[in-house]
This record gives sequence, structure tokens and C-alpha cells, in this order.
Amino acid sequence: MKWKVWLTLVILFFLYSSFVYVYSASEKAPELPSAEVKAGWKVWQQKNCHTCHQLYGLGGYMGPDLTNIASDKNKGNPLYLKAFIMNGTPSMPNLHLTDDEIDKVIAFLKWVDKSGKSQVPDSAVHWTGTYVF
Repeated sequence: MKWKVWLTLVILFFLYSSFVYVYSASEKAPELPSAEVKAGWKVWQQKNCHTCHQLYGLGGYMGPDLTNIASDKNKGNPLYLKAFIMNGTPSMPNLHLTDDEIDKVIAFLKWVDKSGKSQVPDSAVHWTGTYVF
């Protein structure tokens, strides 16, 4: 009787292990960041964007989570992003970034958008782009 239990456990173990192996092997490896993306991350850090904005739900709470900004139908256009970063808003100062720095930050945000999802409920975002608590 004991051998039936052990045999069942061994079979289940191998079935589960094969499922895990097949599932993990079928996933596409994440895209490695390019030099431009790394430079954009550096600008993001140097200009303290993370103080107000979040990525993947982590960071400041003054501004919106920018994890999926690049795929947003209204705000994801690179020209819109560039103009927004360049001019700022009353709650987001103009950081006087060069065109090259802005392009690098946008490349970084596009890469972040491809690599993850952030679930921010619409009800938590005020029309000004800040969080409502």
C-alpha cells in the first residue's frame, strides 16, 4: 500500500516538474536595455523623476505612475511626451532637459512600458495627473 502512495507522489512530481520546465522555456526572454535606455534611466535618476513619479507602482506619489505611459492612446505619442517634458506643468517644473536627454528618457519609458504593467485605477488619478487620496 505504501508503495502506491510513493509511486503516485513520484509521478505527480515528474508531471509538475515537466509542466514547470515547458512553461518557463516557452516564455520569451526580456529585452535587454540598449545604451540609450540606460542613458535615459541615468537622466531619470539624476533629475530625481522618481521622487514624484512611480514605475511599477514604486516611487513618489506627487505625479502619475509612468510605467505604461508609452502605450497610452492619448499620451503615448513621443511628440506629446517630448512637449510635456519640455514645458512641464504647474505641478511639474520644467527641468531644462536637452532634446537629447528628453529622447533618452522617452526611450527609457518605452522600454519600461514593454517590460511591465502597472495597475493604477482611473478613480485614483485626479484630472491634473496627481493621485487622489
